[in-house]
Amino acid sequence: MLAYCIAGKGSAKSSAPGAVIIHFLGGIHEIYFPYILMNPFLLLSAIAGGMTGVLCFSLFDVGLVSTASPGSIIAITMMAERHCYLGLFAGVLLSAAVSFLISVPLLKFMGKDTSLEEAQAKKDAMKRQSKGIAQEPAKTAGAASGNAGGTIRKIAFACDAGMGSSAMGATVLKKKINAAGLSGIEVIHTPVSSIPQDVQIVVTHQELGERAAHSNPNAELVLITNFLAAPEYETLVEDLKKRNL
Repeated sequence: MLAYCIAGKGSAKSSAPGAVIIHFLGGIHEIYFPYILMNPFLLLSAIAGGMTGVLCFSLFDVGLVSTASPGSIIAITMMAERHCYLGLFAGVLLSAAVSFLISVPLLKFMGKDTSLEEAQAKKDAMKRQSKGIAQEPAKTAGAASGNAGGTIRKIAFACDAGMGSSAMGATVLKKKINAAGLSGIEVIHTPVSSIPQDVQIVVTHQELGERAAHSNPNAELVLITNFLAAPEYETLVEDLKKRNL
């Protein structure tokens, strides 16, 4: 709900439902960071929601028998003790409601400081800075390799861990490929450091281009800045139509 409210109109709003599913059921919490960065005052909503959840968990004596990883509601429920279910779900719902109720007036009176794409780039820059990674020069999409012109059977989305951004991007591209009537193309997500050698096209963030090329030097590279709404997807699908039909 919070991501959908923050998104507003346009491409950000169209990607919000998918972000909610990935965050809540998949446990990939990185997905909602750009939505908050669209208006940093929304950190107040996240903090208030977190405090509400912690208070509720404390009152109901909620605890887990082991670490829930990834942190999806499914994994957390499986790791929760049986007497904790009521407090667990109450805490989740109350924290979401508090975050939502605080965000609505903030967005109504302050709006958004930036677009989703700019917030995504800001999040990536902050992530690189925290890891001490220098920014690489921007590269154009579709760097050609030895596979250029051939039939494509396997495409990989690559990110640092192979579980967050790349999983989202792979899902988006699969839908576009199916909508275009293409078949026989496998789309996977993988860590950028271990891209399978049978992959013919690698889609990754432009900051990971050099690492992707080193991991699989024979694959074509498509370098993007936004895994959810990259314009390069349309170009790639059109290229696949020409090469596979």
